[in-house]
Amino acid sequence: MAIKGRVAITGRPGVGKTTLIERALMQVQATVGGFLTKEVRKCGHRVGFALVDLATGEECLFARVGSGGEKFGRYAVDVSAVERIGVPAILRAVAEKDLVVIDEIAPMELRAAGFVAAVERALASDKALLIATHANATHPIADRARQELRLVRVRLGNRDALVDTVAALLRGEDLPEPTAKAVPQATP
Repeated sequence: MAIKGRVAITGRPGVGKTTLIERALMQVQATVGGFLTKEVRKCGHRVGFALVDLATGEECLFARVGSGGEKFGRYAVDVSAVERIGVPAILRAVAEKDLVVIDEIAPMELRAAGFVAAVERALASDKALLIATHANATHPIADRARQELRLVRVRLGNRDALVDTVAALLRGEDLPEPTAKAVPQATP
């Protein structure tokens, strides 16, 4: 089945947006490009983030605990890594792949000058999209992704259950909007 869905997932840091993306991608048959933002862990603690180009496998550390880059919270951010890995990965995916993955639109990635333009190009394309946004990102490009794409909210308690849903949406299956739990009807 052809891949054609356009999905935005959103959630707080650490809820498993990247894990959800990886698992959903295993269920779709498509050429995939773009990038993932993977946690770097040491002794069970998150110590940074790496960007991974999905088409080439190229990986680059772009944020780490400590000093030596633009400071963002407890992380030192190498904004040039987003320009070297993330932006070209998005643009190549728009030009060559069936599905464009952008993980994620968040404050650290938004510091790269070319990032917003690359995301805008992806949104303007007719490509299938899977875009993760930081739940609290208030940048206009994050708002646009959440408004224009089918929005899926990720929480720790629902991440695993959403894998099939996201894969189905990417395949273009029309699923109903989630609703509150149905109240059982009394039988006469």
